[in-house]
Parts: sequence; structure tokens; C-alpha cells
Amino acid sequence: MSNQSNKEFTPYSSQFPKKNNYGILKVGTGLFLLIIALLVYFIQNEKQQNLLKEEALTIAFLQLDSISNELDERILTITKLGGEIDTLIGIKKKLEKEKIYFLNKDKRQKITLSNLKDKVKGYRELLLIKDEEINQLTHINNQLSIENIELKNETKALNKSINDIKFEKNNLNEKVKLLSKLKIENFQIDAIDVKGKKRSGSFRKRHINQLQISFVLSENEVAPIEGKKLWIRVVAPDNNVYFDVTTGSGSFIHLGRELFYTAKKEILYDRSQQRIVVYYEKNKPYLIGSHIVEVYTDDYLVGSGSFIVKS
Repeated sequence: MSNQSNKEFTPYSSQFPKKNNYGILKVGTGLFLLIIALLVYFIQNEKQQNLLKEEALTIAFLQLDSISNELDERILTITKLGGEIDTLIGIKKKLEKEKIYFLNKDKRQKITLSNLKDKVKGYRELLLIKDEEINQLTHINNQLSIENIELKNETKALNKSINDIKFEKNNLNEKVKLLSKLKIENFQIDAIDVKGKKRSGSFRKRHINQLQISFVLSENEVAPIEGKKLWIRVVAPDNNVYFDVTTGSGSFIHLGRELFYTAKKEILYDRSQQRIVVYYEKNKPYLIGSHIVEVYTDDYLVGSGSFIVKS
């Protein structure tokens, strides 16, 4: 009976290893499929990340291109307002080089998104700064426009005054007109430095804190007793008149033409000899070379003097 039992058990035990091998194969297949799935996932994820990076880089590049156009607008606006554009032009050139670098596919791969975003942010901040500068320049130009209107009104009033004077003198003959003109004697121009030291005729630029323009109006018994406006023009070596509205400069009409003056002096001329002193303080350095100082009143040149500025 024992032998019979052993014979019946043998077929059962010989099938057990086959089931075990099937299980191992099944597990192995599952792991293989899992690995394949993970590889596919990582590959797809990497592609997706690359696409997202490429899309983000493209958006950032388009922003750079837009900023480039905005820089052109700022440069044009600041130029019209008389501002400084050299720095902006340099930045514009740098931006164009960065755009060319980006368009190179191989070089673009080396660009980090954070770096590109920082560049965009920096350029945006620059545009905001330039917008503030434009606002300031616009305000200054508006103020100058208002001052110019005031100067034009003053010129119109002055022109009316001159016309009235001419009308009153129409009954006088040419001889009386010539005799009544004022003349200047002892024309002198001195430079006063910050310590109050005075130098005459020729002086260095650093020694000029103020100009002292002095002269004597000659006695004239024929000239009418009246208020006189004296316009002083300081003409630089480049033939331009020193002009600054903040220090009292303006314009007047001379022989039907508008001239700019540096300073103005109003006096009461009573036919006697009078010494006139005018001080002028310039906000910017003087040009090197020979300068001419002219004094006008009514519609004629009263007299002139000169001085030399050395380096």
C-alpha cells in the first residue's frame, strides 16, 4: 500500500515546477512592460519639457523683439525733445546682437529661461526709466514753450514801445537824430573770481565767477530826458550770444530783426554823464577765445568792447 501511494504522488510533484516557472515569466514580463512604460513616460516627459522650454524661450524672444521696437520709439521721442540718446543706442545694438544669438539653434540651447527672463525684466525697467526721463523732458519743453510765449509777448510790448518812440521823433530831422544818439566812453570788462579778485581785459576761464561790464554814457544836451533800456549782448567766439532765460536773457527788435540779448539794464537818462555797471553770472563755462560785448538802446548800437578768455 505504501508503494501504491508513492506512485500516485509522483505525477503531482512533477507538475509543480512548471507552474513556478510560469509565475516567474509572468512577473518578468510585467517588469519588462513596466520598464518600457517608464521609458516611454520619461521620453514623452522630456519632449514635453523641451517643447515647453522652446515655447517659453520663443515668448521671451518675442518680448525682446517688442522691446527693441519700443527702444526705437524712445530714441526717436528723446531725440525730438533734445535729450541724450548715446546710451540708448548702445543698448539697442546690444539687444540686436542678443536677438541674432538667439536665432542660432545651437546657441539657443545654451540659453537658460531664467537668464532670458532676467534680461527681459531688465530691459522693461530701462524702458520705465526712459519713460520718466521723457516725462521730465516734456515738462521742461512745455515750460520753455510757456517762457517763449512770455518772451514773445514782452517783445511785442517792446516793439510797440519802440514804434511809439519812433512816432514821437518823426518830426525831428536826421541831424537831431544823429546828435541825440548816446555814446559810450571808457568801456571796460572785468572778471571777478569767487574770492572777489578782479582781472581786466584778458583772463583765464577759471577766474570768471562774474563779468563786470562798465562804461560811461557821455553827456548829451540834445538827447531827450527819458527812461532807457540798455540791452547787453555777450557774443562768444562761435558768434552765438550767451543766452539763459533764468539769468534774465531775452530778445529785442533791432532794425526790424529779432536779436537775443544776454542782460538788460534800465536807466533814467538825464543828459548828464552817467557811469553804468552791469554784472553777469553765467551758469556754464565760457568758450576759449575773443568775446565781443555790444550795448544797444532804442534801434541802434551804442558801443562795444571786448575781452579774451584763456584756458
